[in-house]
Amino acid sequence: MRENHGGAGPLLEVRNVSLQFGGIAALTDVNLTVHPGELMSVIGPNGAGKTSLFNCITGLYRPTAGDIFFGGRRINGLTADRIAALGIARTFQNIELFSHMTTLDNLLLGRHLHMRAGFFDAAFATRRWWRNEVAQRRRVEEIMDMLDLQSVRHRRVASLPYGMQKLVEVGRALATEPRLLLLDEPSAGMTEEEKADLVFTIRDVQEELGIAVVLGGDDLRMVMEISQRIVVLDRGRVIADDVPAVVQKDPKVIEAYLGEEAMDPARGA
Repeated sequence: MRENHGGAGPLLEVRNVSLQFGGIAALTDVNLTVHPGELMSVIGPNGAGKTSLFNCITGLYRPTAGDIFFGGRRINGLTADRIAALGIARTFQNIELFSHMTTLDNLLLGRHLHMRAGFFDAAFATRRWWRNEVAQRRRVEEIMDMLDLQSVRHRRVASLPYGMQKLVEVGRALATEPRLLLLDEPSAGMTEEEKADLVFTIRDVQEELGIAVVLGGDDLRMVMEISQRIVVLDRGRVIADDVPAVVQKDPKVIEAYLGEEAMDPARGA
């Protein structure tokens, strides 16, 4: 049985979405929903279409067919910046940070959507600009406290360990104040200790902020531990959508991952 969300309408709806590149189908007739405050995962073998789906949701790709709704509003066709302004943020499979800038500066960049002072205010450092600047920095400080990034606030991102860079990217996404956070392969390249820390961090963020979080990836141990619901993609199609205990035993999912060992979180991914 799927999670009961008390009758609340979905925050995100993906309806019959397909995506083609020439003659190659990256996604075929994909349907899924994400409810407010839900912590779920989209998983699948390499090449299953997870990143393509995230790219469609965030406006980097335009679906060949189908529709995507956020908060009841159709968003496919909107530009990526307009979608971000509506409340969808993401991280990337390959880290997309300004490596020559500090942790603090990278997070402040995430606040640009909330800047209210105009060019005149910035050029002449008006009171309005100073009030706005203080408000943005206060929010960034809160995010750094939440993610335990204060110790590296003034360090250039390029000098940070890989796992810490991943957290900085999460922090920059949170700085936009999203209602939906998409994490694309958040544990890729991390040590087991870093993955364990990440699980606690994601749970804390989701509970404290009350936002919906969707993980995309193939780290099955982490997914089974953290998710309330799991959607499984295989070759661009949804083959399962249910709670972890049910998905883990689904024959189609087991076949997609080439054996029961791959779906046994006790044995690792």
